[in-house]
Amino acid sequence: MNYIVMKFGGSSIQTILHMQRVAERVIQKQKEGYGVVVVLSAMGSTTNQLLDLAKQVTKYPSKRETDMLISTGEQVSISLFTMILKARDIEAVSLTGSQAGIKTFGSHLNNKINDIDTSNITKHLNDHQIVVVAGFQGMNEQGDITTLGRGGSDTSAVAIAAKLQCDCEIYTDVDGIYAADPRIFKTAKKLSYISYEEMKEMAFLGAKVMEPRSIEIAHQHQIRIYVASSMTMEKGTYITEGKEMIEKQTITGLSVSDKVVMVTLKHVANQLNIVADLFMNLAENEVNVDMISQSPSSKDFVNVSFTAGANDLTQINEVLEKLLQNNPDIEIIMDNQVVKVSVVGQAMRHQSGVAAKLFKVLSENQIEFKLVTTSEISISYTISKKLKEQAIQAIANAFDLGETNV
Repeated sequence: MNYIVMKFGGSSIQTILHMQRVAERVIQKQKEGYGVVVVLSAMGSTTNQLLDLAKQVTKYPSKRETDMLISTGEQVSISLFTMILKARDIEAVSLTGSQAGIKTFGSHLNNKINDIDTSNITKHLNDHQIVVVAGFQGMNEQGDITTLGRGGSDTSAVAIAAKLQCDCEIYTDVDGIYAADPRIFKTAKKLSYISYEEMKEMAFLGAKVMEPRSIEIAHQHQIRIYVASSMTMEKGTYITEGKEMIEKQTITGLSVSDKVVMVTLKHVANQLNIVADLFMNLAENEVNVDMISQSPSSKDFVNVSFTAGANDLTQINEVLEKLLQNNPDIEIIMDNQVVKVSVVGQAMRHQSGVAAKLFKVLSENQIEFKLVTTSEISISYTISKKLKEQAIQAIANAFDLGETNV
């Protein structure tokens, strides 16, 4: 039997009517001869509503109990969806993350998948049942219910597909992956294919369609992902090896990260241990630091700048407070009125002049940047929020990221 994993996000199943439409697509897939595993998120904004309830109880709710609470959202989804299938005389069974064999480790609210024992899933598939799994959750070695953090349902789905060695289809409220945000760049090109490396880089740099961890798993296990809309039958985008891509543009896509904070430390003593301790403490507090710049301000002092997610601001402030206790002369400047604009493309490995062209585009459009960083396949700039749309338009036009027939 050929298996397939189909994941549906919260917007795709936000009401019973939405669920009924999704059920039709799932049933059709079974009729095509597949053993179907469906992975569901919580309905609509259920998770946020549950988190709000926890905050009504206490300002700092227990992470373990928060996992216990928010995991119920997916359980509501899988039970209702399975009822819909059964009402149509379709054999189906719902499984929580632990019942599906998802074993996790790490800190509550942000666990990682250690392994998946798929024996229970395959038993039901072999009995010709559609298996409906709660995404976003699993069970750790202590027997506690855990959740997988942002994009956890994507990670659940791709990890199950990796164990079953089958394709994974991700259905959401967008009809594929675009070269730029179509809400800002109206003629943005929808990509037929994008490589694992490019999608991972775009996701890490701000594209919200997929979560980087899920792409990493797919890449490691060579699992092809198909991203499409659950609302229409529009053709979506395949995430796969780069060799399957026909078009080899210099730039494949443009990502924007809005929730960014830029921290600048001035008058830092030019001692390696101070900077090392800073970034060690940020790492221990699970702050994901992105762009880093260090420049000398005098013989004995340096200035250090870095960016991180604005959601980590509380942890960043805690680390900086400790830094100031031992280094009271350091001046700290926080800037949350910035965005990170990034261009991504595998062809950058072999084609020169991309950075030069980008600098020229920014210069011609009078777009000042504060930090710049590069990888083998990406270049990122930190700019003022008020220049975001202007920068996207200018870069997308310069690198032909729009549809030519629009």
